[in-house]
Amino acid sequence: MAIYEPTAAARAEGVEPEIKGRSLWANAWTRLLRNRAAVGGAVLLGLVALLAVFGPMVSPHDYDEIYQSYIKVPPSLEAYPRETEIPAMVDRALRRTGAEVATLELDGSTLTLDMVGERELDPRLVRGLQRSDDFTDVEIVGQSADGTALTVQATVERYHFFFGTDSNGRDLMTRVFYGARISLMIGILATLVSLVIGVAYGATAGFLGGRTDDVMMRIVDILYSIPFMFFVILLMVFFGRNIFLMFVAVGAVEWLDMARIVRGQTLSVKRREFIEAAHACGVGSAKIIRRHVVPNTLGPVVVYMTLMVPKVILLESFLSFLGLGVQEPMTSWGVLIADGANNIVGATWMLVFPAVFLAVTLFCLNFIGDGLRDALDPKDR
Repeated sequence: MAIYEPTAAARAEGVEPEIKGRSLWANAWTRLLRNRAAVGGAVLLGLVALLAVFGPMVSPHDYDEIYQSYIKVPPSLEAYPRETEIPAMVDRALRRTGAEVATLELDGSTLTLDMVGERELDPRLVRGLQRSDDFTDVEIVGQSADGTALTVQATVERYHFFFGTDSNGRDLMTRVFYGARISLMIGILATLVSLVIGVAYGATAGFLGGRTDDVMMRIVDILYSIPFMFFVILLMVFFGRNIFLMFVAVGAVEWLDMARIVRGQTLSVKRREFIEAAHACGVGSAKIIRRHVVPNTLGPVVVYMTLMVPKVILLESFLSFLGLGVQEPMTSWGVLIADGANNIVGATWMLVFPAVFLAVTLFCLNFIGDGLRDALDPKDR
C-alpha cells in the first residue's frame, strides 16, 4: 500500500510526489483498530490486568488476613458488623464475665455499654472486649459508687467485604485480585514461552523438510511420550516446590502442540509463489522463514494462542489441586473456583466472583484472537 503526499511546491515545479510506503504490520494494526470487539476486549482485559496489579495494593485487607468473626459472610455494600449483629458480638465477648449489659448505644463506630451486676464488678472484665478482634480502644469511662455498674466505651471495628469472605474468613475481593496476578502471569508468560519456542521450531522443521524435518519431529514425538505429571514431579523433587517451575513445566510441554501447528502451516505455504520468488532472488532460508513464512502462519497461531491461555490457567488449577502448584495462602482463579465449587451450597459468591472474572478474561482473549486473525490473515488484505 502506498500513500502519495505531494507538497504544493512539488506540484508547482512538476516534481514527482514522494511515495511513502506502509508495512504489512502497519496495515494489520489499522485493521485491528477497526475491529470494535477486539478493541473492546483489549480495553476490558487491560482493566482486569490493572485490578490484578493495583487491586491488592489499595484494598484495606491483605490476601491472607483472617477474620474469625466473618467466615462465609455474603457480599454487601454495608459495613460489617451490621448494627443488629453488634449486641450478639458483645454477648459473646462478655459471656464468662457474669456482667449484664443494661443498655447499649452505638454512635457511628463508638459503642457505649452500661454494665450492671449483683456484686461489685471487677474492672478487668473488660478484657473480654479487649481480646476480641471486633473491638478496639476499650476503656472504662464511668463507675457507680458501689461498683455494681460500669460504663464502657469501645470502638467497633467495621469492615467492608464487597465480594464476601471465604471459608476461612478472608476477604474474597482481595483474593480474586491477587489470584488474577498468578493466573494471568502463568497463563500469558507460559503461553509466550511456548509461542516463541513452538513457532521457531515448527517453522524451521517445516521449511527445511527432508531428513531435518524427520529428526526434529521425532524429537517432538519423544517428548510427547513423557508423562506430564511425571515430568512435573521430577522438577519438584530436584528443585523444590517453586511457582516459577510452573513456567518451566508448562512451557516445556505446551510448545509441542504449537510446533506441530506451525509446521503444518509452513508446509502449506513453502511452495507458494512468493516463497519461490524469494528463493530466486537469493534470499537466505533464515530470512525467508522470518519475513515470509512466520507472518503467514500467525493467523491460526494467534487463535490457538488465545485458546492456550485458558488451557494453561486450568492446568495450573489442576496442579494446585494436587499440591504441586500454587499453595496457601497464595491463590489463583483456579484455586478459588475449586474452593467455591466445594462451598456452592450456602456460599455461591465464592464461586461466582472468580468464575465471572475468568469468564470475562476468556471472552476478551477470544475477541482479541479473532481480531488478530482477521488483521493478520493475508487473504483479507
